Amino acid sequence: MDKERISDVRQRGLRKGFGSNMYDKLTKQDIQKMEEEIEHRKLVVRKEALEAVKEARAHGDLSENFEYHAAKRDKNQNESRIRYLERMIRTAKIIPTDSAEDEVGINNTVTVYFEEDDEEEVYKIVTTVRGNSLENRISNESPLGKALLGHKEGDRVEVCVSENNSYYVQIRKIENTVDDGTDKLRRF
Repeated sequence: MDKERISDVRQRGLRKGFGSNMYDKLTKQDIQKMEEEIEHRKLVVRKEALEAVKEARAHGDLSENFEYHAAKRDKNQNESRIRYLERMIRTAKIIPTDSAEDEVGINNTVTVYFEEDDEEEVYKIVTTVRGNSLENRISNESPLGKALLGHKEGDRVEVCVSENNSYYVQIRKIENTVDDGTDKLRRF
């Protein structure tokens, strides 16, 4: 296959979403947080990074100038994060945050009983960009998050981890919490 045709096939695949993992289900609040971060990075961080590069460049020989290379790296990381967030916004599918009062939905805090372990855990269901298992925020795209969505208190739910592996949990309590802005966006 010639280079031009390979490029055309690759471009069509990216437009259709193939070969790209940038497709996320996000809430309007996620988009708003991303736009705020982009604005901050463009107006504040970008100026600081450019100034740091300019200042480090003035120190002389660039081949052995650690400050210059560090400042350049920081500037490039900022630009990369801006591009990443802009692409996520462009390709995102907006999902609603509202759910029935008695059903598990996005931003709900759920108390779950793990039958096999005889333990209870409390999780907040969030979107992929805000998931943080260390803070008990699980993604709506995770096996547990997917399984819980739409279920009610008292339901016994099967969580499929893989084709051959699953376990059961019971929903003990659902708290209808809201996005209060404390859930930070993940760093990639």
